[in-house]
Amino acid sequence: MWKNKGTCFPVTVTNLRHHSHHLKPFTLKPYCNNNSTKSQTLISPSTMKTLDESDVGISCYISKLPGFRGILKQRYSDFIVNEVDLDGNVCRLTCLDAPIENGEEIKEEKQQKVTHEPEIELFRSLAGDANADSLKELIEQVTSGAVDDALPIVLSPDTDKPHRTAVHNFIKEKFKFLVTDTVDGPDITSKCVRVRLNLGGSGKGRNSKKRKERGDKPFDSRGSDDWPEHLGKFLRFHLYKENKDTQEALGLIGKMLGVQQRSFGFSGTKDKRAVTTQRVTIFKKHAKKLAALNDRLIGIKVGDFCYVTEGLLLGQLQGNRFTITLRGVVADSEDTIKAAADSLGGNGFINYFGLQIKFLFILKIQRDIIREARECYKESRDIDETLRQLPRHLVAERAILQCLKKCPGNYLQALKAIPRTLRMMYVHSYQSYLWNHAASIRVQKYGIDQVVAGDLVYCKDVPPEILADAVDEFEDDICKEIEDCGVLAEVSEVALPEEKYNTLLNKLSAYQAVNAEDLLRGDYTIDDVILPLPGFRVLYPANDTAEVYHDLAKKDSISLTECAHNEKEFSITRMTGGYRRVFQKPINFEWKILKYEDTNIPLAETDFDMLTKSKHVKVTTEEEEEEIPLNYSASSSDAQLTALKLGLTLPASCYATMAIRELLKTSTSVVEAWEISHWFKC
Repeated sequence: MWKNKGTCFPVTVTNLRHHSHHLKPFTLKPYCNNNSTKSQTLISPSTMKTLDESDVGISCYISKLPGFRGILKQRYSDFIVNEVDLDGNVCRLTCLDAPIENGEEIKEEKQQKVTHEPEIELFRSLAGDANADSLKELIEQVTSGAVDDALPIVLSPDTDKPHRTAVHNFIKEKFKFLVTDTVDGPDITSKCVRVRLNLGGSGKGRNSKKRKERGDKPFDSRGSDDWPEHLGKFLRFHLYKENKDTQEALGLIGKMLGVQQRSFGFSGTKDKRAVTTQRVTIFKKHAKKLAALNDRLIGIKVGDFCYVTEGLLLGQLQGNRFTITLRGVVADSEDTIKAAADSLGGNGFINYFGLQIKFLFILKIQRDIIREARECYKESRDIDETLRQLPRHLVAERAILQCLKKCPGNYLQALKAIPRTLRMMYVHSYQSYLWNHAASIRVQKYGIDQVVAGDLVYCKDVPPEILADAVDEFEDDICKEIEDCGVLAEVSEVALPEEKYNTLLNKLSAYQAVNAEDLLRGDYTIDDVILPLPGFRVLYPANDTAEVYHDLAKKDSISLTECAHNEKEFSITRMTGGYRRVFQKPINFEWKILKYEDTNIPLAETDFDMLTKSKHVKVTTEEEEEEIPLNYSASSSDAQLTALKLGLTLPASCYATMAIRELLKTSTSVVEAWEISHWFKC
C-alpha cells in the first residue's frame, strides 16, 4: 500500500539549531508498516518530476465500488464555489448596485447649499478683486469635488508684511481647508502669498493632528475623518471572480481604488481555476466607488454591498458550497456512476489534506529552468547569476538568496527573509503530511465501520458552540490576528490575540480518547473520530495510530515532544496544534447525470449568469474561456457525451478534490490529472 518514495522539503526548517547557523538538508520518508519487506529507495529531487498522493500519505478509500473516468475543471466554470458564512448563509452575487445612503445624500445637499460668498466678499475688500476672483475659483474647484484640479494660486505681490500677515490669518480663520505660505515675488523687495488645498489637515497624515487634540481617539490613516456616523466603518461586499485567485482580484481592485491590498479583509482564499463568490470587507469606502468599477473589471464583479462594524478575518466562515461538473464521464454503465454518487453522499470520504495547496510547499515540480538555476548556484555560488535564472514566482528561493547576498553564511536569517505566511506553511505542510499518513493507517488497521478503543473524539458534554467545527489551523488564526491587530485593533472591536488564543485552547481541551465504557454505551460513532495535527497542546490516540506520528517524524530526525531550537515558527513542538475529522460527509449533497454534445457550452449556471437573466446587466467577461484541450475529432461533436453534476457543501478546510477522488477512485496527483484530461486522445 505504501510506496517507497521520498519528498524533498524546500528548506531545512525542522533541523534548525539555536546554537548553529549551519543547516543540513534531509529527505522526508513515507511511513511503512512493520509488515513491509520492501527496502526504502529514495528518489532524489533531480529525478522526481511531480508529487504523487502516496508521497503525502493519501492511499485509502472508504468504498470498494469501482470508479470511472471523468475530467475535472475542463472549463473553469465547471468548478463553482460559493462561500458559506458563520450563520450558514450561502454567499451569492445578486445585485451590482450601490445602496442608497440617505445620510450621505443629505450631507451632500447641505454641502451644495453652503457657499462662501460672504467670506469671499470680505476677502475682496482685504486683498482686491483679482485675488478674490482667484480664491473663489480655487474654492469652487474644491467644493465641486475636483480636488485633483485644484492647483495652488499665488496672490498679487505684496511688500507690506503686516498686510500679508492679515491675509494669512483671514484664510486660516475663514477657510480651514486651505493653507497659506509666503513665496518670493517677481522682484527682490516683494513677496507673494500662496494659497493651496490643505492635504494634511483632514486627518490623512500621521502628524496632521497633535495627540492632545485627538484625545482618546486612536490615530487611523486609512479613512476620512468625515465618515458618516450612521454607517459602519467597514463596507462588506460580495466578490465574484472567474479564473482568478483572491489575491489577484483584490490587488486589481485595490489598484483601481488607490488602496493597499492589506486594506481588504476576507475569510479565506478561493481556487483560481474556478468561478467563486465570497465576502470581502474594506475600511471606510463608499459602495458607489466600488460599484463604479464593475464596468471596468474583466472577469470580476462586486455587489451586495452593506456597511458593518467589523472587518472579516481569516477563518470566519462555516465552509463552502461547491457546484462541480465532471465532463467526459466514461463508466461501465450508468449504474456504476449512480452507485458511486450515492455512496459518496451516504458514506462520505476520508478527509485528507489535498495536494493543491498544502504540499506544494513540500515538493515542487522540477522544471528544467529551476533545476539549471540550482545547479548554477551549487557549482559557482554566484548569487547574482542564480537570481537572473530563477523565475520571479519562486519567492522563497529568491528571498533566501537575496538575504545571503547581504548576510553571507547567516542561514537562519535567510530563512526568515521568506514572507511570513509562506514560512508558516512549511510547518503546517508537515503537520498535514503526518496527519494524512495517520489517517491512512487508522483506516487500514481499524476499518471504517466503528469506533475502537483509543480513538480520539469530541467530548459529548462540551457546549456545541465550542465544537462547531474541527479547527485545524490554530496557529494560522493566531498569527493572522497578531498581524492584523497592528492595523485594525485601534479602529475596530476585533478580539485581541490573547483572547483568541484562550478560545482556541478551550477548543483544544474538548477532546478525549474513547475507553471501554464509551464503547459499551455506544456514545460515539465513526463520524466522531478525529486525529490531531501535532502540537504541544494536543492529545494523541491511545492506540497504535499514535505510533505513526512519532515513527514517521523520527525517520525525518524530528521530535514531536522535545524542542530542538527556539525558533517558534519553524518548530512543531512550539505550535498549538489542532484536530480534524477523519471522515467527512458532504452536506446537502445532490447529483445529476447530464448529456451534452458541445464541449464549449457551460453545464452549470454561475451567479452572474443568474443575475443577467433576472436583470439587464452589461456583460464584461474574458474573451474566451481557456479550456484543457481534448483533441476531439470533428465528428465527435455529434456524439453525445456524459457529465456528472454535483452539488455539495463542505466545512472550512475540507478539500472538494478529496470527495472527487473518492467518487472516481482516481489519484488527484498532477501527472494523473494531466493523463485523464488527455485520455480521449487514445
